[in-house]
Amino acid sequence: MNKLLKYREKLNLTQEELAEKAGVSTRTIQRIEKGTEPKGHTLKVLAKALGVSEDHLKENKSQLETKAIDYQMAKYINLSSIFGMVFPPFNILLPFFITRYKKQLNEINKQIISVQILYTIIAFIIIILCLFIPKWFGITRQLFLMSLISFPIVNLLVIVRNTIELDKNQKLYIKLNFSFI
Repeated sequence: MNKLLKYREKLNLTQEELAEKAGVSTRTIQRIEKGTEPKGHTLKVLAKALGVSEDHLKENKSQLETKAIDYQMAKYINLSSIFGMVFPPFNILLPFFITRYKKQLNEINKQIISVQILYTIIAFIIIILCLFIPKWFGITRQLFLMSLISFPIVNLLVIVRNTIELDKNQKLYIKLNFSFI
């Protein structure tokens, strides 16, 4: 049930009465009760008219998305990154296209892709630096080879660990506090 409708019915108000009390049109109330998210001034005046905080009127999208997550598909999307480990752009593109094709763009899949984007950026920077560090500090070129070998291994460990956690607890073990998507 829509939050606005719930609070309006709790106060025994009609749509017209709430519209008049809040100073908005009845049509605005109808649109919000059908699913449009109230914003700005409308959110403020409706919250005031109902005697609730603005946060109480906002729909909680994270709860809605959690119900719609296909965790088996999320595991497949995560595991698809393995095919692109050797050639880094594919570790981002393959999960992204699967997510779009299967219409599974949710917080978990966004995090899977974001982790791969961050991994690719960090790996690229460090590998480039490994080309110049030997010249700057007189270290052997084996550092470059070690980084070329270690980065795919680290990525494989991240992918496997996240897949195990998705299977057991339906959440990611390694995730970011932000999303690139």
